[in-house]
Amino acid sequence: MKIRLAAALAPVMVAAFATPAMAQDEESGPITVSGSAALVSDYRFRGISMTDKEMAVQAGATVSHESGFYVGTWGSNLAGWGTFLGSNMELDVFGGYKTEVGGVGVDVGLTWYMYPGGLDNTDFAEPYVKLSAPVGPASVLVGVAYAPKQEALGQWYNSGASALTGVYDNPGAKADNVYLWTDVSTAIPDTGMTLKAHLGYTNGGNKGLGPQGTSVSPTGEYLDWMVGADYALGPVTLGVSYVDTDISNAEAAYLTPNFSSTKDGSSIAGSRVVVSATVAF
Repeated sequence: MKIRLAAALAPVMVAAFATPAMAQDEESGPITVSGSAALVSDYRFRGISMTDKEMAVQAGATVSHESGFYVGTWGSNLAGWGTFLGSNMELDVFGGYKTEVGGVGVDVGLTWYMYPGGLDNTDFAEPYVKLSAPVGPASVLVGVAYAPKQEALGQWYNSGASALTGVYDNPGAKADNVYLWTDVSTAIPDTGMTLKAHLGYTNGGNKGLGPQGTSVSPTGEYLDWMVGADYALGPVTLGVSYVDTDISNAEAAYLTPNFSSTKDGSSIAGSRVVVSATVAF
C-alpha cells in the first residue's frame, strides 16, 4: 500500500520511488499539460516493493493552471504486498497549489490513493506540503505528508498468521500516518547526468497489518533511503538507484508471509538496485 505521496506523489519519486517523472509541457493558453510513462524494474514506495520485486509499467499526467493550481493522476500495476483483491492496480488522483515565497517553492496538496476493484476501505487520502529551493549547485526538497485517521491505516490484524485466517482481529480500526522526507539532486554540467538522493521517515499507528493485511507503515516506524543517477538521452531518461530501508528481517517476521516475496520468501524491504526508463510527453 502507499501512504502513499504522495504527496507527493504527487510526488515524490521517479523510478526508484515511482512517482511520475517531470515531462515535456504542452501549453494551451493559461493551461499546461505534462505527463510521462515509465518502465521500472521494481516499484518501490518508500523503500517497500509494491510489485513483488518485479517490473512495473507506470504513467501519469498533470494539468496545471498559471494561477498555481493543478490536478493530476498517476497509476502503476501491483503485485504481492500491494494488492487488494482488485485489478492489481494503484490509481492516484491528486490536486494542489504551487507558488513561490521568498525564493522558496511551496507546494500544498492532497493525494487520494485508490485500488480499482479492490476493497473500499483500503483507499485513503493524504495531504502534503513540500518546500523546495536551490542550495548551491543542488536542488533540495523537504516534504511532509500526513494522513489523518482512516480505516485503511488501522491495524486490523495482530500478526501475519492472523491475516492468513481471513478473520479480522480488530475490524474497523483506524490510525493516522506521517511521512517526512528530503530529496537532493544536482546536475553534472555538460553530461546530461543528474545525481540524486532521498531520505524518508515513516511513523504510523498501524504496525503492518491493515485491511487485506498490508500497511503504509509496515513496522510502525522506519527509515528508507535512495541514492542514484538519471541520464537524459533525447526524450528518454534512464535511471539507476540503490534503495534500502532499516527494516530488519526480525522486525518484519511477524508480517510473514504478506511481507515477503512470493517467489523466494525474501523481504520486500531489503536493499535493491532499481533501473528505469522514462519518456516524457
